[in-house]
Amino acid sequence: MTVYKTKVNNIGEEAELFQEEKMVILFGENAPAELAEYCYNIQVNPIEGHIAVGQHVYFGDVPFEITAVGDVVEKNLQDLGHITIKFNGESIAELGGTLYVEDKEMPEVNIGTKISIQ
Repeated sequence: MTVYKTKVNNIGEEAELFQEEKMVILFGENAPAELAEYCYNIQVNPIEGHIAVGQHVYFGDVPFEITAVGDVVEKNLQDLGHITIKFNGESIAELGGTLYVEDKEMPEVNIGTKISIQ
């Protein structure tokens, strides 16, 4: 079951800097200007259900298993389209707005890339 789906509308000039830290920052259409340049801008859509460990985040057709879910991920994604996805396989969510996924090669993210949580 698909819990969330969106697509990348724009990429901030500095968004790729966070790849070295194995993270992607998503933010909806209303990202503050001072943050937008560091984010992958997405369309804000409703969440249908709950995001849980064991589900997968898909970037296009490439799945990443969710290993931990911060306590405000659902609220932030629903309200702002704003979460950080960290590709380090952590099983404890240290940051409330971060979704942690398995530690493997990060996906290529471009304008038009579809992102879903299933």
